[in-house]
Amino acid sequence: MGSPRWLLLVHHLPAEPSNLRVKAWRRLRAVGAVLVKNSVYVLPQNRESREDLEWIRGEIVAQGGEAVVFAADAVDDLADDEVVEAFVQARRADWQDLSARAAALRERREKSPGNDEALEREFKALRNRAAQVDRIDYFRAPGRDEALSALDVAASTRAPRTVPSRSAIQAGAAGGYEARRWVTRPRPGVDRMASAWLIHRFIDRQARFEFAERLPADDDVVPFDMFGVEFGHHGEQCTFETLMASFGLDEPALDRIGRIVRTLDLKDESGLDAEAATVGRLVGGLREAVEVDRELLERGMLLFEALYRSFRREAGGVPAT
Repeated sequence: MGSPRWLLLVHHLPAEPSNLRVKAWRRLRAVGAVLVKNSVYVLPQNRESREDLEWIRGEIVAQGGEAVVFAADAVDDLADDEVVEAFVQARRADWQDLSARAAALRERREKSPGNDEALEREFKALRNRAAQVDRIDYFRAPGRDEALSALDVAASTRAPRTVPSRSAIQAGAAGGYEARRWVTRPRPGVDRMASAWLIHRFIDRQARFEFAERLPADDDVVPFDMFGVEFGHHGEQCTFETLMASFGLDEPALDRIGRIVRTLDLKDESGLDAEAATVGRLVGGLREAVEVDRELLERGMLLFEALYRSFRREAGGVPAT
């Protein structure tokens, strides 16, 4: 028999102090615990969850309450998929809230593009909140990439960022972008898949791809599709299009892929035709089916290689090998 899947915190709170109930609820919410019945919270079984719940249990007991943490194979009469769905719905709501707040912040920044300290503080708070939600998104709820993209677009309105000039990059491309380590965020989506394919296909044949939640303090890596980097979003331009412009890649098949990627990544409903919708479904299916990030990226790159070849053949051209 495998190890128990869930950790449960069962507690009873005294009437005083009156703020203990709110404090306990906030602490449980912060670690991503889900209420499954009155006074019973659940988290997936792992070392971090055990530490979080034991810490909260200690706080409750210290305030005169009662609490116990135990592992379980099942949660009351709920099926596992019902418990998972409760986590997914909670995080989906968090991601949707972040997307809405990022869009509102972007609109305010566009109306007032100066360096407003209040807006800067709000943007920093949103990024911190996104990092917190990501840590407790145990089952990869829908909406994560949308929220992070919305934050990235909001960041691009904060202060103008200079896209590397085509001539400057082309002049040093041979020595500067060969056999490099390219780093991007985990769980690649449509823009990261397409951008990695573009990098490997046209920019750096020996590219090595790595993943990091935050921008590494390492001059040896080339970041892409991360917050505040040169090879990222610039206004309404997705990372794939930034790379195309930066490296002087001008070809109808690539333009066509770029429009699809921008439509899906920036949620441009006006451009969502059947072609883009199909690519979006394929990318979404890959993200659900493949758990290992490196394998997910490789399969996504293969998808865009096939798309490129199809577009070239349709246009009467022959893809370069």
